[in-house]
Amino acid sequence: MEHFIQAENFGKIAPYLTLFWQGTAVTVLMSLFTVVIGFLLALLLATMRLSRFCPLAFLGVDKEGRLRDGGVLLAVSRFNPLAFLATAYVEILRSTPVLVQVFIIYYGVFGALVTLPKFTVLGFIKFERFVPGIVALGMNSGAYLCEIIRSGIQSIDGGQTEASRSLGMTQMQTMRFIILPQAIKNILPAIANEFVVIIKESAITYTIGVQDIMSAVNAVRGATFIIIEPLLVATAIYFCLCFPTSKIIAYFERRMSRGDRR
Repeated sequence: MEHFIQAENFGKIAPYLTLFWQGTAVTVLMSLFTVVIGFLLALLLATMRLSRFCPLAFLGVDKEGRLRDGGVLLAVSRFNPLAFLATAYVEILRSTPVLVQVFIIYYGVFGALVTLPKFTVLGFIKFERFVPGIVALGMNSGAYLCEIIRSGIQSIDGGQTEASRSLGMTQMQTMRFIILPQAIKNILPAIANEFVVIIKESAITYTIGVQDIMSAVNAVRGATFIIIEPLLVATAIYFCLCFPTSKIIAYFERRMSRGDRR
């Protein structure tokens, strides 16, 4: 009976370590691009969800200029299409598997609607597979980061908004100079934690041919018919990426919270 883990198998997979290093580079780059895309998308979605754009607001007022007590017209007057679209996007993306989203983006969008040029970056990153991967993960991350940013904005005392308006600042200036700087400080640890989550979730992109860490595991398995040892190597790499990152995040979180203590 063979042992569950055999030491000599690590020697057999040693010639394929280059694949693991390349996969690590792809995973880190993908995570960085995904966080940037997800943050920008989340900022837009959070702004849409917090907007007060009601184009049919005039229906909520009767002929005498008084607010209606109820009815369909009052409900329609309060309809915010921007908030509706953003909410629908967030709920759909958060309620469906990441794998399904990756397949839809890769096969449905970039496979049928958009054709990407085929070339490699740094000699091992396939552009036509890397881009759909970061787009799919960025869209998924944006849905989660949207709620983080929205909660951060809503956590700021409303009195600061009133004070800024009393000084003559516009709503855009208030959001840019007063609300967002404080909100980002509060949610920065959560955004950084999202980076750690994406490092782990990026493993799903090997299913569309992205040359990440799990792709290296799959290649080694196909060449050597060994599976447990490559998985252990992948586990160690993910641990070395995620654990120190989470500790660094915790350190900066403590440093940033010192000023808030009384």
